Amino acid sequence: MRLASLFTAMALGLAACTPTPETATPASNQPVQIPEMYQARVDTGPKGEPINIPAVRAAYLNDRNTRQMVPYNGPESAGAIVVDPYARVLYHVQPGGQAMRYGVAVGRAGLTFEGRATIARKAAWPSWRPTDNMLRSEPQLYGQFAGGLPGGTQNPLGSRALYLYQGSVDTYYRIHGTLDPSSIGKATSAGCIRMFNQDVMDLFEQIPTGTEVTVRSQAESVRLEGPMTETPEGYVVPAPTVAPVADPAAMAMADPMAAPMTSVQTTTLPATQPVMDPYASMSAVPAASPVQPALVSDPFATAAAPSFVSPVESAVPAR
Repeated sequence: MRLASLFTAMALGLAACTPTPETATPASNQPVQIPEMYQARVDTGPKGEPINIPAVRAAYLNDRNTRQMVPYNGPESAGAIVVDPYARVLYHVQPGGQAMRYGVAVGRAGLTFEGRATIARKAAWPSWRPTDNMLRSEPQLYGQFAGGLPGGTQNPLGSRALYLYQGSVDTYYRIHGTLDPSSIGKATSAGCIRMFNQDVMDLFEQIPTGTEVTVRSQAESVRLEGPMTETPEGYVVPAPTVAPVADPAAMAMADPMAAPMTSVQTTTLPATQPVMDPYASMSAVPAASPVQPALVSDPFATAAAPSFVSPVESAVPAR
């Protein structure tokens, strides 16, 4: 396994999206403009070294994934963080009934905790190590990381991490960056709550330690966000709504001259499968227990660049 293979492949993928010089082709054929907040940037690494953060591909930015201010109808006060792992969004509540909404990816560990916690620790370019259980269960995969993996571009926690505690107890629930921006908005096989590196950097600067976090249950998600459906691409969107069905008898009474209705038409959006907890068949994992790892495939892998296998993104930080 070569951790560097992901970044080599990502660089090639990003190069393929580089805008070309202007030509006489119609505007509709021009490359999609990436919002400024998702452009490439240079950050300072854990040793003071410059780290290049690639731009987020336009293909990964849809309405629900893109950072934006939205109306907020939850009960939380301004300053709080609200994670909805079922609607796959994170809210930073603002004054005046609004919130900054971010798209997130949800791993298996992201569905094993719900309720309230506090951000007790923040880390830029955090280090990471497998849990003892991970080392015992899959030494061939995690043994090489037994001494911990330093923060940087090959670390599965990405550019920033926020660590959730209940009192002095670590929940092992993390809000963090990612090596795989294509996963944002989707259910993934590993990790807690991951964000675009640009987004988690923005959130990191906005909130202090001690910030309260609410992680919604599925029932709370449905009550506040409404039911969701999953698209063929793996994103979630509000469930289709059915147009009100007219009552033929009532219409006839209101207008005796109206022609009798032989059928009632309903309008629905294209049918999609209801969103289900992708890990519901697995046994529940206590919040403070390590989560069994699963493999994450590299979306940019080719025959020339073998698939990258990411360590699970919810392990304890290196000590």
